[in-house]
Amino acid sequence: MSPKKIVLRFPPQIVDRPLISTLVKDYDLMISIVKANINPYKEGSMVVELTGDPDNYNQGLDFLRDQGVRVEDLSEDIVRIMDRCTHCGACTSSCPTGALFISRPSMEVILDDEKCVVCGVCLKTCPVKAIEVNFNGKN
Repeated sequence: MSPKKIVLRFPPQIVDRPLISTLVKDYDLMISIVKANINPYKEGSMVVELTGDPDNYNQGLDFLRDQGVRVEDLSEDIVRIMDRCTHCGACTSSCPTGALFISRPSMEVILDDEKCVVCGVCLKTCPVKAIEVNFNGKN
């Protein structure tokens, strides 16, 4: 199974449980933590890429749900408004995953959706506001 990006939301009472290690150990899933946060109210959220056997994948997600974790598909993506983009490259220097880069020799800014983790840093650095977040098909 190819990696699938999902969002995990943890209520405060379970943020200290070793749930991710259980996915690796008991369900033989490969996990890449793309983004993680625990807010002041002790609620946790993670964007992860999961890879593994489809049966183990589904059983692992069922395990998380049984523990009280909300499991959601990553429904956000970054979109560029091409008629605004000046290809200045400001966004490329702030992109932590290298999803935004300058293509040589054309010197055009390219967005690799596969590498993008929708962290939003590029939105703040684009001087012409040519980057937006797309939520479930709506900007």
